[in-house]
Amino acid sequence: MVGALATRDNLINSFMHQNVASPDPHHRRQRHLLQAVAGVEFLKGIFVVVMGVCALLLIHKDAWLIAESILARLHVNTDSRIAEMFLDFADSITDARLWTAARVAFLYAALRFTEGYGLWKSRTWAEWVAFLSGTLLLPFEIRELFRGVTLIRSGLLLGNIAIILYMLYVILENRRERRNAACSSS
Repeated sequence: MVGALATRDNLINSFMHQNVASPDPHHRRQRHLLQAVAGVEFLKGIFVVVMGVCALLLIHKDAWLIAESILARLHVNTDSRIAEMFLDFADSITDARLWTAARVAFLYAALRFTEGYGLWKSRTWAEWVAFLSGTLLLPFEIRELFRGVTLIRSGLLLGNIAIILYMLYVILENRRERRNAACSSS
């Protein structure tokens, strides 16, 4: 009875990836890579929180004047096409849109922080969240590439594809290991 409980507990721990101190170099490497992805997700969360705070700081302010002063500080000619688009965008911003942008930013950041925590702790659910959220972003990143190929857009797409493929590898590898552990304990 005690042996069966110990085997069940080992399977549960293996399933939940809570056996963190694994002597196997493959598992250590996998854990370090997951922690690197967790760091990327955490940085994304911080960036989005900053954007949400910026949106809140713009409420009840004249966004067009602020945009114009930003362009002046950056020494950007306000007659350029990009500057005009930026100013037109700033002119169309309303307080309601800013509140919505801030809410969306904070919700998205919460997802990124949760995903980062789960990946840092090697949780199976976080691997799935990383895989699915990365996959859901692919159409948007591809659309952006069609709007114009830039180094940043290409880098983001390639980085996202690398993370998606790695998450798929981790999910399938861990599934195979759980299956082998269940077969060997039977």
